[in-house]
Amino acid sequence: MPLRPWLAVSPILLVLVVMAGFGRSAAVAGAAGLALAVGLALGPFALHAAPGLGLGEALLGVTLEGLFLTATVLAIVWPALALHRWQTETGATERIRAALARLAPDAAALSLLVGWFFALFVEGAAGFGTPVALAAPLLAGFGLDPAQAVAVALIGHSVGVSFGAVGTPVLAQAELVSIGERALAGPTALIHGLLGPILAIAAVLRSGAGREGVGRGVALAILAAVLFLTPSVLVAHAIGPELPTLVGALAGGMAFVLVITRFRPPSLASVRLGSALAPYLVLIGLVLVTRLVPPVRAMAEAPVISWRLWGRFGGSVRPLFHPGTLLVMAFFAGGLWRGARVGVLARTLGRTALDLGRVAAALVAMLVLARLMLHAGMITALAEAAIGGIGPFYPLLAPAVGALGSFVTGSATASNILFSALQAATAEGLGLSPVLLLAAQGVGAGVGNIICPHNIVAGAATVGIAGAEGAILRATMLPCLIYLAAAGSVVVFLAS
Repeated sequence: MPLRPWLAVSPILLVLVVMAGFGRSAAVAGAAGLALAVGLALGPFALHAAPGLGLGEALLGVTLEGLFLTATVLAIVWPALALHRWQTETGATERIRAALARLAPDAAALSLLVGWFFALFVEGAAGFGTPVALAAPLLAGFGLDPAQAVAVALIGHSVGVSFGAVGTPVLAQAELVSIGERALAGPTALIHGLLGPILAIAAVLRSGAGREGVGRGVALAILAAVLFLTPSVLVAHAIGPELPTLVGALAGGMAFVLVITRFRPPSLASVRLGSALAPYLVLIGLVLVTRLVPPVRAMAEAPVISWRLWGRFGGSVRPLFHPGTLLVMAFFAGGLWRGARVGVLARTLGRTALDLGRVAAALVAMLVLARLMLHAGMITALAEAAIGGIGPFYPLLAPAVGALGSFVTGSATASNILFSALQAATAEGLGLSPVLLLAAQGVGAGVGNIICPHNIVAGAATVGIAGAEGAILRATMLPCLIYLAAAGSVVVFLAS
C-alpha cells in the first residue's frame, strides 16, 4: 500500500495504541492523535486546499466544528449524569435495582433486561448516545463494575443503532443515494438478524454474569437476541427503517420477561417501583411523542441553530428535538413528580457541571481530530486505498468502512453520510448490487459505535470514571472486530 494511506490512518492507530495499549485516557490519546493529524495537515494533506482559504482559517474552522459538536454531546451527558446522581442520592436507583432483580432470576437475565432490551428501546427512540447514558448508570447501580457497565451498554445497544433515532441513519442513506428506504432497511436488518446473537452473547459475558453459569448465560443471550431480532427484521421488511429497533425492543422485552418469569411476572404494584421510574417514564413519553406524532415532531424539528463559516465549515442542531433537551425536561418533570423543589434539582445540575471538565477536554480532542481528518482528506484517502488495493475482495471490508466512519465521527448517521456514496459507486464499479454494500455500510456504522472514543468518553462520564476509557475500549474492541469479520463474510456470501 502506498505511503499516503498509512499516513492517513496513523492518527487513528495512535489513538488506539495509546488508549488500548497503554491504558491512557481518551483526553491524552485524542491529544496525541490530534497533534499528529495537525502535523500531517501541514504537510502531506492540504487542509487549506480551498481557494482563498489560509491554513489558520482552516484550523479555526475545524476547531469550531469540533467545539460545536462537543457542546451537542455534552448537552446529553450533563443532564444524564445529573439524573443518575439525583436518582442515586434519593435512593431511586436502589429501588429500580431491587424491582428488576425481582423480574430477573439471575445476573445474566438482569444484564439483558437493562443492557440489551432497555438500551435498545432508548436507541430506537432517541439514539445519539442516550442509551449508554441511561443504561450504564443503571447497570453500575446493579453492582457491575463501572467500566463493565459502560461496555455492556455499548455492546448491547449497537445492534439497533442502524435503525436508531427512529431510522435516522437509513433515512440519511436513502436521501444520499436515491434508493428507497425500505429497499435499504431489509438487507441491513437481515445481516443483523443473522449475526445479532454475537453481540447479545458478548454483552452477557462482558457483564461477568457468565461466571454463574456460562451455558445459561449464553442460552439467555441467544433467546434475547432472537426475541429482539425477529420482530425487528419483520418490521424492517414490511414497514421500513423507522421502527425496527423500537418494536423489536418493546415486543422482545415483554416476551423475554414472560419467559424468564415463567409467564407469571409480578405486577407493577407488587414490584413497588413507586415513583423511582418517574424521570424515565417522562423521558420515554417525550421521546415517543416527539418522534412518532407527526405534528409534534414537525414543531420540535422546526427550530434550528446553525452556522456557516467561509462556505466550508459549519454545524446545526435542532434544540427542541435534541435528546439533551428531552433529558433536561425529564429530569425536572420527574423530580417535580416526586415532590422535589426546582432549586434542589437546579443545584444538582450545577454540581454535575463542575465534573464535566475532564470529559469536555477528551471530547474536544477527539472531535477536533475527527473533523480535521475529514477536512484534510485523510478519510477519503483511506477509503480509496482500500478500494484500489483490494478490488474484488472489497465486500469483505465494506462493513469495516462503515465502522471506521463511526469511529471517527461517533455517529452511524454521520458515517452513512460520509461513505454511502462511496460504497454505492464502488459496488457499481465492481458489478455488485449497491443495496448490498449500502447495507454493509449501515451494519458497520452501527457496530462501530461501540469503539468510538467519544461515545466511550461520554459513557465513562455518566458512571463517574472519566479517565478509564482505555479499559472500556479493551472490553469492546474484540466483539466489534468479530462482528465486522462475520458481517464481511456474510456480505461476500450474498455478493457471490
